[in-house]
Order: sequence, then C-alpha cells, then structure tokens
Amino acid sequence: MRLLAIFLVLLLSSVQAEETRISYDGTQLRANLEKSDNWPEGPMVLITHGTLAHNRMEIINTLQELFTENGISSLAINLSLGLNNRPSSMYDCTTPHTHKHTDAIQEIGAWVQWLKHEGVKNIVLLGHSRGGNQTAWYAAEQADSSVSGVILLAPQTWSAEYAAKDYEKRYGKSLQPILDKVLSLVKAGKGKKMLEHVDFIYCKDTTVSAEAFVSYYQADQRLDTPYLLSRIKLPVLLFVGTEDKVVSGLQKKLDQLPRRPANLETIILEGADHFFRDLYAEDVVDKALEFISNKAQSEH
Repeated sequence: MRLLAIFLVLLLSSVQAEETRISYDGTQLRANLEKSDNWPEGPMVLITHGTLAHNRMEIINTLQELFTENGISSLAINLSLGLNNRPSSMYDCTTPHTHKHTDAIQEIGAWVQWLKHEGVKNIVLLGHSRGGNQTAWYAAEQADSSVSGVILLAPQTWSAEYAAKDYEKRYGKSLQPILDKVLSLVKAGKGKKMLEHVDFIYCKDTTVSAEAFVSYYQADQRLDTPYLLSRIKLPVLLFVGTEDKVVSGLQKKLDQLPRRPANLETIILEGADHFFRDLYAEDVVDKALEFISNKAQSEH
C-alpha cells in the first residue's frame, strides 16, 4: 500500500507540473511549476539550482516532489546562463560562456515578478550551492515585498585565496595572470571580447567573454554567502551537510561571523553531502515546512 501511495503522489505531482516560460531582457526563460492546493495564494517556494546545472537535476526534482506531497507549490527556475530557452541539462562546455554570476540575481527577480502577476502573495526563496549565494544576494539587495523568507542549501562560500588555490589545483596554472588580462579588457571597454582556450569554472579549454570571467573570479565579498547574511532582513534557514566536499568550510565561516544574525537559523545535517540525497532531502523539506509554518504564525 505504501508503494502505491508513493506512486500516486508522484503521478499527481507529474500531472500538476507545468513547463512555464517568460521573456526577460530579450531571452526566453524556462521553469518547472508544481501546483499544489495552495496555488496561487502560497506559500510558493522559488528554487534556484547550482553552478552550470539545471532545474530538473535530482536534488531539485526531489525537493519539488516533496513540497508537492506536503501541499506546497514550487517553481524551479532554469537559469539561462546566457542562452535562449536553455534546456534542462548541464551546461555544455563547448558552448561559449557569456553568462555572469550576477545574471541569476536579475532572473530570480523576474520570476518573482511573474509569480506576483499570477496572484502569488507569499514567496519563499530556496537556493542550492551557487544558487544559494545568488538567492542570498537577491534577498540582501533586491528582495521584493512578496518574499517572506529565504532557505539556503549548502550555499557557496568564497575567498580570493581559496579561489586562486582551487584554480591552480584544478588546472595546474595560476589564476592571477588570466584575471589581470581580462580585467584590463573590461576596463578598456572590451568586456564582450571572447577568449579561446581558457579554463573557466568546471570547463577546461573553453571560450569565455572577458566580462563573464571577471564576474566569476574578481574579488567581491558578496560571492561569500556568510558575508551576505547580516544584510538580509528576512528570516533565513541555512543547511550545512557535514560531508559536503563541494562547499567546504561553511560551518567554520558561520562560526566566525562577528555577529550572528538574529533572523538566521542553521541546521547541521550529520552525514549529508552537498546534494542532500535520499532521507536527507526529506529532513530538509521537513525543516523547511516548519520554517514556513513558523513564519506564517508569526505574521498573524
């Protein structure tokens, strides 16, 4: 009977799923909308994926299914990464990179406005990995009044020192000479210039614009999610997996904050890796539901 119940839930979830598209800044953006009984009143969870990933990857699918099972609507957006109607698949490293880290912040805002237009009045933002940083950045600097809370799942950390070490470890070469070159191009008004045979993020020997490279590697404290936390005025729920090998040192950075924000709740999941697989995803959603319920009670 339990297997039948799970099958029916997943079947219902798939029936309620809608491929949604909007036009923003001349680009068609895509998202997967899962409607529950609370549509469109909300709360609605707007989910942003991680680096060069997509909105149908395992962790995003699982979160949407669990939210739907618990009567919560969700919208998993597919960041354009500079491409029109980008498919729900990992970014192909042979495709030239013109996207910037900050593009996602604007796209989150565009989807928030679309949800408002559809009648949604209560939006909770959820971001994973780099998407967690982009979500926090939006919440810190541009959050709309319809946004009531922020959930960050293993959000990105950053430091210039770590970025340089990671680049050299990954590609066997120094980051700084490349960064100096692209910075000079951007300052000279040549940010659109495409550079070939460049190692960039997870893509070896690819093609990237000068301004895109600068956006991901130039020193900016806002790339470090713990730095942004004190600048977010909304309630924040943040998850750390103790076995996370992708975003390392997150808990240490949180512990070193000069002042811990009163609106921040941190959940440490023992044994969880970066993708919170299997039962860890259920733990995430259970805590997220408590967070959403507690916010609703405090508002009344």
